[in-house]
Amino acid sequence: MVPLATWSGSWQRLVVPHVTIVRDFLLTALMVLVWTIERSGARSVAVQIAAGVLTAIVGFLLHEWAHLAGARWTASHVRYPNRVLAPLLFHFDCKTNGRSQFLAMSYGGYLGSFVGVGLILLLAPLDRLSGQVALGLAGVGMVVTLLAEVPTTVRVLRGGPLPTGYAFNPPK
Repeated sequence: MVPLATWSGSWQRLVVPHVTIVRDFLLTALMVLVWTIERSGARSVAVQIAAGVLTAIVGFLLHEWAHLAGARWTASHVRYPNRVLAPLLFHFDCKTNGRSQFLAMSYGGYLGSFVGVGLILLLAPLDRLSGQVALGLAGVGMVVTLLAEVPTTVRVLRGGPLPTGYAFNPPK
């Protein structure tokens, strides 16, 4: 994969595949376009649902990019998938990273989710279907995070072993 950018300082080296950045930028631009159409008075249920669903997708991407930011802040080793539609933005290497790096990566994702839900609460019209879909799906995402990620973070925080699941062992 060709590096897009190299940042120095406390970020050490951040190299993300071009296709991932382009994909996420295009999804965010599409979300903004659909919200622009929705805000211009479109009463189409399909447009309102699309605005809400795209907001949830971009919120998930924000969560993942914030995980990556937390990982890279501590110079963690990560691996990027070799295809654009991979389910995760990156794989965190628990074999070479330590406990504090894992916790920074975890906290980054939680902060990203908090910011995303805050933006929905501030910017989405919660009295319309679009805002309700966005907030509802963000709520589902928060519940999934609470059930799937927080217990692992707490276990590691309390001295337990680093996880070994799919997100931590990149596929061959």
